[in-house]
Amino acid sequence: MKNAALCFCSACLGACFVLWLQSGPTIVSGALEPVQPPKSRASAQQGSQRRPDQSVSYGTAGNESQIGDALSDVLPPSVYGPDGFGPDEAVSAYVYEANSRSVTNIATRIGSARGLFGENPTSDSGSGFVLDRDGHILTNNHVVEQAQRILVTLANGQEFEAERVGADPINDMAVVRIKAPPEMLVPVRFADSSNLKVGMKVFAIGNPFGLQSSMTTGIISSLDRTLPVTLARSIKSVIQIDAAINPGNSGGPLLNSHGEVIGINTAIASKTGQNSGIGFAIPSNLVARVVPELIEHGRFIRPEFGIDEVARTEQGLRIETLVNDGPAAKAGLRGPEIRRTRRGFVTFETRDVSRADIIVGVNGKKTLKPDEFLSEVESHRPGDRISIEVLRDGAVVSVQVLLQ
Repeated sequence: MKNAALCFCSACLGACFVLWLQSGPTIVSGALEPVQPPKSRASAQQGSQRRPDQSVSYGTAGNESQIGDALSDVLPPSVYGPDGFGPDEAVSAYVYEANSRSVTNIATRIGSARGLFGENPTSDSGSGFVLDRDGHILTNNHVVEQAQRILVTLANGQEFEAERVGADPINDMAVVRIKAPPEMLVPVRFADSSNLKVGMKVFAIGNPFGLQSSMTTGIISSLDRTLPVTLARSIKSVIQIDAAINPGNSGGPLLNSHGEVIGINTAIASKTGQNSGIGFAIPSNLVARVVPELIEHGRFIRPEFGIDEVARTEQGLRIETLVNDGPAAKAGLRGPEIRRTRRGFVTFETRDVSRADIIVGVNGKKTLKPDEFLSEVESHRPGDRISIEVLRDGAVVSVQVLLQ
């Protein structure tokens, strides 16, 4: 009986000891405290680095050792500004905020289409941007060329009817004017397009598919492209970009990272009529040369050089017809030699083209195509003196011509 009592007491003491071990030591002042999981550097600085919109946790309640979300234990880079934007985002936001208020939507009514209730005018749309506080808006000529009515909508939603001021179809530019309060008009700022480099970031703002004030970004893919406008003429020094350009973007500004206009978005290379990653813009330096003429005279005044017709040959451009007493004739340039012989009452005329000068250059630049020759001459103004290099009697001769 005595042994049974001892066994019972031993079992009770053993059970109490096991329960004491499982419950852990009693925590008293100066004793060991429970071990906490180590905090990461990101967790320690989370309060100061995390943006307010990132403070929401989706972790399990009561389980503080688990990661709250994918960003909770990673320290953000120090490139973010006070508003949370990265450098590229800040530049993009700045360019858009500064220039979207200068970009306009241009709606036109062109021709007519037969509908259920008879003839209805058809509409089209493009883009433009404010040049000055007098209400001048620049766009592409092909946007307004056939328009019977032009409506310009500003960034604030105000709509104004526009009148034509001037156009240059060869360079695909047109200026229209609206009668809007000056305080509604925010002119753009232009940059020198001769300083552009391939790889520079660009921004295009316009109204693709009628979606007003849309911006796309890209880079300059190439420079000095040639963009055909007609069968005989083309625009030189065109900027090629990969920013998305779609129908409705025509006439909108192409901007650099400083928010300055470096060109006018004009065309795309596409088989479908929609963006394919190849867009073209007219350079701002050409705009600076043409637009003042359009505002002042309604057209771009091209200098008169006195050559009516040339023929393209392997050697260059042979002069076919000179204007009598024109600048070229006065300077001594030669056309075909004309011989007339009279037989009875009939006069026969023959042309000896071997005597005509063959143009090979202008101001030292090789020009073997009519478009190259015209573009170089038209880059000057009346009153300028240019040098035309011609092949004459087997030798190259330079002739000074005073443009009129």
